[in-house]
Amino acid sequence: MTGPAEWRQALTDLSGKTAIVTGGARGQGAAEVRLLAECGARVLICDVLDQDGAALAANLGEAARFLRLDVTSAEGWADAIRTCRDWTGRLDVLVNNAGIINRTLIADTTPEAWRRLLDVNLTGAFLGIQAAAPLMAEGGGGAIINISSNSAFSGHADPAYTASKWGLRGLTRSAAMEYAAQNIRVNAVCPGLIVTDLNRASPHLQPMIDLTPARRSGEAEEVAQLVLYLASPAARFVTGEDFLIDGGFIAGAAYRHVAVRTGLLPE
Repeated sequence: MTGPAEWRQALTDLSGKTAIVTGGARGQGAAEVRLLAECGARVLICDVLDQDGAALAANLGEAARFLRLDVTSAEGWADAIRTCRDWTGRLDVLVNNAGIINRTLIADTTPEAWRRLLDVNLTGAFLGIQAAAPLMAEGGGGAIINISSNSAFSGHADPAYTASKWGLRGLTRSAAMEYAAQNIRVNAVCPGLIVTDLNRASPHLQPMIDLTPARRSGEAEEVAQLVLYLASPAARFVTGEDFLIDGGFIAGAAYRHVAVRTGLLPE
């Protein structure tokens, strides 16, 4: 790829590719599904939200199918891989987007709730990588994108969620090393505050926006654009990395807040 036309094609043309997006029925996952499909990929939407997932697949027509998948089930993952093999014969992109949140402190988190969150957020991604890698390798390689969080760089007031997202960063790097010889790239996307219909009315949004240097929240489509880049041939030399997309929050939101309050920086 030597010219602008070739680079544009590498960034936006996923024709002939097949992708799985977990947690793809709505919100950020649905934005990822739509963009990958718009760029030519066939997308298997995996979720436990049957109605939303089926509706999205119907809206996208032949570009998408919906499969109910509990990401904590190895048998469910085997079914997803069989579906891809029967549908298109290949798998090129896996987006481990499925996740849940507790919003409880250590003192208030039950062992059952702790285990359930780590099962979905971390073990689910592990099972997905384990199941997807052989079919990817058969096709000559692929891209795995784990959706972590900027909470994976700090101490968020939800210890189970934070631990799961830190764990995804480690899983990402280990997987990138293990599967490099099979031409499978593995990266992590770490969003900050992303507003969807699920959290649009949350009381913590405005305080977070006030601290974010970009002075706004992110949009699901912006995360999807980063996922598209990492899934595309344009990112063929990128693996084992964490990509923050949080408006500068982790870069120094607290220091900037102090600098603004003391007059060193403008509002």
